[in-house]
Amino acid sequence: MLGICRGRRKFLAASLSLLCIPAITWIYLFSGSFEDGKPVSLSPLESQAHSPRYTASSQRERESLEVRMREVEEENRALRRQLSLAQGRAPSHRRGNHSKTYSMEEGTGDSENLRAGIVAGNSSECGQQPVVEKCETIHVAIVCAGYNASRDVVTLVKSVLFHRRNPLHFHLIADSIAEQILATLFQTWMVPAVRVDFYNADELKSEVSWIPNKHYSGIYGLMKLVLTKTLPANLERVIVLDTDITFATDIAELWAVFHKFKGQQVLGLVENQSDWYLGNLWKNHRPWPALGRGYNTGVILLLLDKLRKMKWEQMWRLTAERELMGMLSTSLADQDIFNAVIKQNPFLVYQLPCFWNVQLSDHTRSEQCYRDVSDLKVIHWNSPKKLRVKNKHVEFFRNLYLTFLEYDGNLLRRELFGCPSEADVNSENLQKQLSELDEDDLCYEFRRERFTVHRTHLYFLHYEYEPAADSTDVTLVAQLSMDRLQMLEAICKHWEGPISLALYLSDAEAQQFLRYAQGSEVLMSRHNVGYHIVYKEGQFYPVNLLRNVAMKHISTPYMFLSDIDFLPMYGLYEYLSFDFSQTLSPIISCKTTVPNTCL
Repeated sequence: MLGICRGRRKFLAASLSLLCIPAITWIYLFSGSFEDGKPVSLSPLESQAHSPRYTASSQRERESLEVRMREVEEENRALRRQLSLAQGRAPSHRRGNHSKTYSMEEGTGDSENLRAGIVAGNSSECGQQPVVEKCETIHVAIVCAGYNASRDVVTLVKSVLFHRRNPLHFHLIADSIAEQILATLFQTWMVPAVRVDFYNADELKSEVSWIPNKHYSGIYGLMKLVLTKTLPANLERVIVLDTDITFATDIAELWAVFHKFKGQQVLGLVENQSDWYLGNLWKNHRPWPALGRGYNTGVILLLLDKLRKMKWEQMWRLTAERELMGMLSTSLADQDIFNAVIKQNPFLVYQLPCFWNVQLSDHTRSEQCYRDVSDLKVIHWNSPKKLRVKNKHVEFFRNLYLTFLEYDGNLLRRELFGCPSEADVNSENLQKQLSELDEDDLCYEFRRERFTVHRTHLYFLHYEYEPAADSTDVTLVAQLSMDRLQMLEAICKHWEGPISLALYLSDAEAQQFLRYAQGSEVLMSRHNVGYHIVYKEGQFYPVNLLRNVAMKHISTPYMFLSDIDFLPMYGLYEYLSFDFSQTLSPIISCKTTVPNTCL
């Protein structure tokens, strides 16, 4: 806003200059055109005709005067160019210095349709424009459940961390599976100025289980409705994101939009970019009520304190009960209920510019939200097809997504200079131990490796295990790197019981493994195999760490520990299970005849 006002002052100053300079010039020329009370001609021919005293000195004066006139004309033309540029340039957001983060961009505060394009409506006023302070903590809430969603959250978090300049506080509403995976991941990731809190999603099921839902997200797709009740009472505002979101800019820019809310606006949403709520996608299509095209809930700005005062819990429940009497179920989970509430109370919503939620679903009109790469802020893969969605620019979006998918997460462990962070006991102890090492020691690299904390992603693929009734089950435990990947199918064919594997991979190799596993019928038919990714760091292969990770995450009373190169004979799993049922006591022993094999 301050930049806009300065621009207007420059515009007025330039206009006055453009008007005054010609006037001053002609006054100067008029006064200088008289010599001893007689007019002096500007043309040499005229002067020769009218003045017999034409001399070389007067000719030089006239030539210098002509040069000055040409300079004035050039200055006028330059001023005109500046004015035309100033008039043609829209008042856009400007980045401040490093002591501040981002001032707010143009947005829309009404319910106009998507026709506004990239920058819609809402003119700005002169005055102090609110910005995000350098060390202000940004709060982000994400609902996450299951193994696949946990993988998606990692990519989302990478894109946020890559661009961020502020401390972050993630509020993860997660089931027991996602909490185990993500708690271990963030604990071993050790990213400075990042705090993570978990909220048990299973305890919230009773709040929304009464709502029939046809959306593929299931019951967890309704849990955004209860965030005012779930999140801490002292939390005033939060950005709510779907797991299939990719950021292409600093999230602080989105956080700054909160300052543009006025009156009773408590929800910041982007208009839906498909015709779903218009009801014309197919014959007899009957969507939930919505204001115009409706709003997409993949990205939401929530003013929690005001929502609580408005009794949001009662508001959405009454609306859902009323609409379910005719609709019977939701088709788009929480989005249907949010839109029904907004339809009855349009004053609640602040419409975000559509580049804050570029929706890549079928029947989308998202190409109207951007003209250039710099226009993109947030990409939303809100189609069940995900990366296979049909879009004329899908290759560009897919490459952007894959960039973060395969990006080395260790590079995101960077400090935010100038921002005090909460003391992490583990991090402080690690730094103290590293400082005590002697760099001149010949074994320095090996000693340093002992203190390396490797980022760990447990249960990278879907995992299911039903324990044996007689508690005599046994798990095969092994560790491997990328060059032993071809052994997995053979081991799965020879061993029918549960398997726990630790894989030492880079971020890019982890995605190669994912594609390999998803393309293998043998591996996809086995759900009792736990794949635990330990991400590469340093120059050594941490064999003991890998074994410990694989051993720690077994669900059976017995384990069969072996190197990945050893192929168990057919029927070994059944034989060992029967043997344990006879002994009825845990056996942990090492076979001296076969090295690296323990039972």
